[in-house]
Amino acid sequence: MAIALPSEADEWIQEWREQLNESDRYSEVGEGWGVGFDGSFLFVIQPDDTYDGDPIHLYVDLEDGECTAARMVDGEDAVDWGFAFRGSYTNWKRLIHGEADPIEGMMSGEFDLDGDMQKVLQYSNAAVVMTENAGAVDTEFEY
Repeated sequence: MAIALPSEADEWIQEWREQLNESDRYSEVGEGWGVGFDGSFLFVIQPDDTYDGDPIHLYVDLEDGECTAARMVDGEDAVDWGFAFRGSYTNWKRLIHGEADPIEGMMSGEFDLDGDMQKVLQYSNAAVVMTENAGAVDTEFEY
C-alpha cells in the first residue's frame, strides 16, 4: 500500500529506514559514515509551485552503514543534525522517482547542503544508494 507524501511523512521516513537497514549494499557503501563525526541528516522538503504547505522536516541518524533513527520533526531547530539537505517538493519528487541524482542536484543548485561537502562527496556512493532505497518505498505524491 502506497504511503502518501506529505500527509504520511512520518510513516514514509520509517519505511525508508527499513529499506536502508535491509540493504546489504547500503551497509557496504555506508561503512564508516558517521564514525567520529555527526552523520545525521535533516531532509527538508520545501514548498514550491506544486506544494504550498509547510516545509516537511525528516530526520535520520546514520552511522556505519545503518540508519539508527528516523522520524519527522517540527523544524530545523528540533534536533541536532550534522548535515541538512534541502530542496523543493518537485525536486524531491524527481529524486525519489530516480529522475534526479543527489550529488548532481547539489552541484546544480536544485538541492542545498549544509555540512561538510567533502565528506558527502567521499561517500557519494552511499548517497546514491540511499536515494535508490527511497525510490523503493511505495510512495503516492499528493501534489
